[in-house]
Amino acid sequence: MTEKRYVRIAKVAEETGYTQKAVRVKIDRGVWLEGQHYVRAPDGTIHLEMGAYYKWLESPEKKQLSG
Repeated sequence: MTEKRYVRIAKVAEETGYTQKAVRVKIDRGVWLEGQHYVRAPDGTIHLEMGAYYKWLESPEKKQLSG
């Protein structure tokens, strides 16, 4: 079984270069999914699973950014 490594949003921002706001936007827009990319602790805080982040990062699916 693979060990999961969950980290809070501040640590994700530190490790990935995304701002904390950008991380929250990805969650709010459904880019990162609860139960797949992150979980909520009993106190409601969000913890992202870094293995799932890296899989997402390396995925072949690319979306056009509108703007």
